[in-house]
Amino acid sequence: MNYTESSPLAESPAIGFTSKLESIIPVPSNETTCENWREIHHLVFHVANVFFAIGLVIPTTLHLHMILLRGMLAIGCSFYIMWATLYRCALDIVIWNSVFLGVNMLHLSYLLFKKRPVKIEKELNGVYRRLFEPLLVPPDLFRRLTGQFCMIQTLTKGQTYAAEDKTSVDDRLSILLKGRMKVSYRGHFLHNIYPCAFIDSPEFRSTQMHKGEKFQVTIVADDNCRFLCWSRERLTYFLESEPFLYEIFRYLIGKDITNKLYSLNDPTLNDKAKKLEHQLSLCTQISMLEMRNSIASSSDSEDGLHQFLRGTPSVSSLHVSSPHQRASAKMKPIEEGVEDDDEVFEPVSPKTFKVHELP
Repeated sequence: MNYTESSPLAESPAIGFTSKLESIIPVPSNETTCENWREIHHLVFHVANVFFAIGLVIPTTLHLHMILLRGMLAIGCSFYIMWATLYRCALDIVIWNSVFLGVNMLHLSYLLFKKRPVKIEKELNGVYRRLFEPLLVPPDLFRRLTGQFCMIQTLTKGQTYAAEDKTSVDDRLSILLKGRMKVSYRGHFLHNIYPCAFIDSPEFRSTQMHKGEKFQVTIVADDNCRFLCWSRERLTYFLESEPFLYEIFRYLIGKDITNKLYSLNDPTLNDKAKKLEHQLSLCTQISMLEMRNSIASSSDSEDGLHQFLRGTPSVSSLHVSSPHQRASAKMKPIEEGVEDDDEVFEPVSPKTFKVHELP
């Protein structure tokens, strides 16, 4: 006969493999998959998933993105716990979502703590609003800057903040909070210092290039003054650890030096400012104290400025204009902090112009 009988030895491996496969992959009792779907879960289950979806679609460009995300996840986990406890009676779902809820609540608390309003002292609020807030310095960073290694000091009218050729420039850096100070050189008045301005910004810049120098100007309190004073060494170490604040201080000190140059009540201001503009780019070779000294010595004449320009190797080839050139007599003195170019010169009436015919 033309057939083959199945051998028991040949069927035994197939039977063993099938039994192992059935033990690994359970087969539904109705021999079909997902033929009888379960009933839809309770509304609480769907509300939990809605909160999860809302948290995941919040755009990352939103300012409070992480706070809203953690809040939505915490609410979703709470609804999951409620659903699993009241309608599902599933202990494992309750435990896992309780863990997730705890993690999200801790993270949410940390984010809210970082966003808490930082209270700045009333006396320092003006400095922060005027100088640091426009440059996007966070209040907590400003509080760290002013709360660790600085103090507020007082000078009565007539007291000296720094004496020329006596006071070292390596000790401190200060910002005037209240009152007014007068800067002079050998008895010649240079300019005033008003609130929210650095007192010794040129000297601070000079210490980055030359150590052990003395003040070459005298700074006296022209009124009862209060100022914020940093330790120079500790401030330098702090700025090295905060690159953002380091760049902020570089900008503020450079701007303050420029304001002091423009605030000199001298009819030759325009010529000297133009000559010194090029010197600022060569600050690694020229001491800011020498610059201030040259400005002071030229309050009577321009010989001091000429000697400074000729005596500096890096600028010995600069062209010096005639000392007879002067700025407009209509120029008004500029106070610290005034930067509007439209207010520097008064408008001149057309009647003052005279036409001179050439011979």
